[in-house]
Amino acid sequence: MTTVTIAPARSDTRLLLGAGIAAGPLFVVTAGVQAATREGFDLSHQPLSLLSLGDLGWIQITNFILAGLLSLAFAVGVGRALVSGPGSRWAPRLLAAFGVGLIIGGAFVPDAALGYPIGTPDGYPSALSWHGMLHAVAPPLAFLALVAACLVVARRFSSEGRRGATVGTRIVAIACLLLSVPFGPGFSWRLFLAVALGFAWIAAFAGYLLTTTDEG
Repeated sequence: MTTVTIAPARSDTRLLLGAGIAAGPLFVVTAGVQAATREGFDLSHQPLSLLSLGDLGWIQITNFILAGLLSLAFAVGVGRALVSGPGSRWAPRLLAAFGVGLIIGGAFVPDAALGYPIGTPDGYPSALSWHGMLHAVAPPLAFLALVAACLVVARRFSSEGRRGATVGTRIVAIACLLLSVPFGPGFSWRLFLAVALGFAWIAAFAGYLLTTTDEG
């Protein structure tokens, strides 16, 4: 079993780790309420990103960016908490990349598509705008970084002898990867579930770090 170190958490570090707990509920609830109430939006057909368009698009733009900033704060907290051992270097970096992906998703809006906003043709545009192309980078960056972070943390859990956490984290990694594959039926719903699952794992990992560190 590899010897690993988790640093005693100062109050500011605990606040940064707490950002990982807050990010998920904020993003998922805000996006979910919009998906259920926004006129003309249908999650069975249109991805959450399209909520960034229209008169109320600023809500989802803010949601993306705020969740990304909270994820970046969490990544800093992870970097402070994991002093040594497997994942101490790459876990915070990959979690930061996840946050950057969310920020890109908010800062650069997608092109209108799939009948949203109302009046848009039901299909994808024949050519993407510059901001649409930048937005398209966000999902693969965010999900691949999150999947990789899960696998890195799973290796750390394995070195600590935490079998349940190891298996659970690997399952989350595989599930997020499969759910976010942009092909096949129900992609928008699958992507929403992948987001919710990924944030749930981040919150659980944040809780683990908070409960295994003492106030320094």
